[in-house]
Amino acid sequence: MAVRDPDMRQGWSPTGWLTRLIARPGFQNLASALPFGRSMARRDGAEIFDILQGFVASQVLSALIELNILRRLLDGPQSAEKLGFDHAIPPDRMEQLLRGGVALSLLRRRKDGRYALARKGAAILGVPGLENMIRHNREFYADMADPVALLRGDGETHLARFWPYVFGAEGDIAPDVADRYSTLMAESQVLVARDTLAMLPIKGDVTVMDVGGGSGVFLSEVLRRNNRAKGILFDLPEVMPQAAARVARLKLEQRTTLQGGSFREDPLPDGADVISLIRVLYDHEDRTVSALLRAVFAALPAGGRLVISEPMAGGAKPDRSGDLYFAFYTMAMGTGKARSAAVIAELCQKAGFVDVQIPRARRPYITSALSCRKPS
Repeated sequence: MAVRDPDMRQGWSPTGWLTRLIARPGFQNLASALPFGRSMARRDGAEIFDILQGFVASQVLSALIELNILRRLLDGPQSAEKLGFDHAIPPDRMEQLLRGGVALSLLRRRKDGRYALARKGAAILGVPGLENMIRHNREFYADMADPVALLRGDGETHLARFWPYVFGAEGDIAPDVADRYSTLMAESQVLVARDTLAMLPIKGDVTVMDVGGGSGVFLSEVLRRNNRAKGILFDLPEVMPQAAARVARLKLEQRTTLQGGSFREDPLPDGADVISLIRVLYDHEDRTVSALLRAVFAALPAGGRLVISEPMAGGAKPDRSGDLYFAFYTMAMGTGKARSAAVIAELCQKAGFVDVQIPRARRPYITSALSCRKPS
């Protein structure tokens, strides 16, 4: 007897029958005419259109940032005519951009016709690195222009060219590329560091090694909060100048050791009680991640702690940040993936770690985190 396709069997379930019914145009017309169905059809339609117009909203935001409109309005209201003249954009088109900003609650239109900054628009300016991340998304938008080609893996992506360090290109990264990478990472990691340490504080007389720590944003935040801690920053030699500058500016030289190297090729330094991997694992494929976790396990003493923080997928319950934005972002990078906390925990356990702790993320769109320990 032939076995039915599992999807075919699922199609005969009550849920499958209902979704097929809802997908019929005739049912939608009927639902729209009935009181109980009218609100459902209206809500579904509005939410579907919100998804459809999402790319326009993101590009309007991009234009407002690219033209520095939000910062201009921070100094006071401006007219569409004045802003259009300053940017060589016809007044009617600038007016439409500003009206789009109002529709997104980023701007507000005054009675005199001029435009002012709204609370949400001001919040964008107050988030460290957000403006540059919005500008950087130009690369991501280009890769998402043909999502089917991206899914099939056709051709090289813009993000793969922007992030060459992912492929282990130690020694042949141009200084300007390394500087651009480090600046963007430093800006975006400020909030990551704060949220991580709120979920998983690092206290006491410990030495913390931040592997892949870039310019030292996370490590600096650890040392700033815990004056008994010492730090080791381990990352590619090309980013060490930025790290040295940050450490000197914060007067942390006496408590910080900078060591250049690649965790792909070089052994991790000894001497750390805590090792942190901040936005590192999701850049890499499973084989690289497994090898890195084994190296971390070997470098830690008995009872040593590992802290992992990065955007994570939702697991059994997909969410917009991990399973939509960051999942496709890492796909466009050409390596790595957004993993759920459960998957990362399993990888840690396979490397030998125990006592996995997964705190509730304060802001999953910023970061999620987990910690584990090497057995005593």
